[in-house]
Amino acid sequence: MASSVVSSFQPRSSFLGDRNAFKVSTTPPFTQVGFSSKTIECKESRIGKQPISVPSNVTIALEGQDLKVKGPLGELALTYPREVELLKEDSGFLRVKKTVETRRANQMHGLFRTLTDNMVVGVSKGFEKKLILVGVGYRATVEGKELVLNLGFSHPVKMQIPESLKVKVEENTRITVSGYDKSEIGQFAATVRKWRPPEPYKGKGVKYSDEIVRRKEGKAGKKK
Repeated sequence: MASSVVSSFQPRSSFLGDRNAFKVSTTPPFTQVGFSSKTIECKESRIGKQPISVPSNVTIALEGQDLKVKGPLGELALTYPREVELLKEDSGFLRVKKTVETRRANQMHGLFRTLTDNMVVGVSKGFEKKLILVGVGYRATVEGKELVLNLGFSHPVKMQIPESLKVKVEENTRITVSGYDKSEIGQFAATVRKWRPPEPYKGKGVKYSDEIVRRKEGKAGKKK
């Protein structure tokens, strides 16, 4: 009786082929998904669309995509990418415009507006960055065109000062880096700080004057 039950059993499946009395479903398991193309519109940069004021003591020379800015403190040059261009208005203001509508052009718009403004402000007024040395025995001096740092190493650290920068040390622990190229000032100050970044337990090291060092609590003694 068991053999008659087995012989009469014919299972059905929609996944296996037409084999051994199995049937295949003709309905596709998935339906085709349609995609609609949509143009992505890049918004204009809030920084990039702001005009740039040029002081009377600054000279602007624009040739194609090359810009030269000359002022009482120095001279700087910048080459613009093809995504943006610089225009000089009749009112004397400078404006950075996009030449194409792409995501990269939107990024370059705000970036090169900031770089251009930094050039104009740098050659007319200048920039400065201040650092503070925190630690027993930490001190700095300027010897000729070198900045000498004593930061707890077995030997003093000597750094060559670039020609376009001025470095002044006050009270042996306060360093002021000034000049007309903002990026060069920031790079030099970052290199000085890199020799001994401030540690979080006692705050010892070289830090920016406006830097807030997050402090950590040291290991506490055994509680009784």
